[in-house]
Amino acid sequence: MIHFAWPWLALLAPLPWLHYRLRSAAAPRGAALFLPFLAAIGTTSDRAAHRSRRAQLLFAALWLLLVAAAARPQWLGDPLPVPTTGRKLLLAVDVSGSMATPDMEGSATRLQVVQQVAGRFIEGRHGDQVGLILFGTQPYLQAPLTPDLATVHRFLDEAVVGVAGPETAIGDAIGLALKKLGASASTVRERHDGPGQAVLILLTDGESNAGAMPPLEAARLAAQTGLRIYTIGVGAIPQPGFFGTQGNTDLDEDTLKAIAKTTGGEYFRAADAETLQDVYQRIDRLEPAAGRDQWFRPADEWFGFPLGAALLLSVPAACVGAGRWI
Repeated sequence: MIHFAWPWLALLAPLPWLHYRLRSAAAPRGAALFLPFLAAIGTTSDRAAHRSRRAQLLFAALWLLLVAAAARPQWLGDPLPVPTTGRKLLLAVDVSGSMATPDMEGSATRLQVVQQVAGRFIEGRHGDQVGLILFGTQPYLQAPLTPDLATVHRFLDEAVVGVAGPETAIGDAIGLALKKLGASASTVRERHDGPGQAVLILLTDGESNAGAMPPLEAARLAAQTGLRIYTIGVGAIPQPGFFGTQGNTDLDEDTLKAIAKTTGGEYFRAADAETLQDVYQRIDRLEPAAGRDQWFRPADEWFGFPLGAALLLSVPAACVGAGRWI
């Protein structure tokens, strides 16, 4: 679509007409006909009058073209997203065998509840770069840091229990997050809600029983490099039952609390879908997203077209005496 960057310059368009009206008003009384450009043309013949009219039309067209060029006509293209500088946010989600337990919402497994709730959280992180780590016996990067939130959400939905092994390597998941965030180079001492803040949200339902790096050692390394970690423990609260204690008895809350405390984050306990939703809302408030998606429309400058036409028109205008019009 065509857009004028400075449309207010169109107010200059009637200036020649106003000039003509003022000159006409100042004409001597009693004159049957006043030609304001008579002196410039130098004759009262019909030929001179015709030349005067051509001069007026040429000058009017020339003036309108110059005004159009000054108003900066532009052709606006389709809207394009603008990259924004927000947080680097990684989600580390446990996909070990115990995440298949259906104890948080009806017959849905723990992983299915996480996919539903965390997916909505991801979709709300406008302006941030979000990535996804899935971990079990080993961690792996499912989605690198990207502003494409829909893709990260889709990758989370595609996760299946056991894809990374049946055990839980919390320390190695933190180590992979440090590596992918490039914490040692880009997030050092960025711990006070500034642009570029690196955050890891680690969710698990068990204790660390696999991997090469101890969780607390990984947490200390994360603290040194400025990575803040929020930990979430999921699974039903243990309750005594007819067949013994029911619920999640494998969760190592002490370790998760220590990881969060060491890195300046917080630990949350989510026993059901509603509580997990509250947890992610709480993290949203603690680590607000950068903001709404920003867009811009590329603009091609078209002022050269009326300006070029005005330059071409100036040649015949000069030939008929338009240069002496005023």
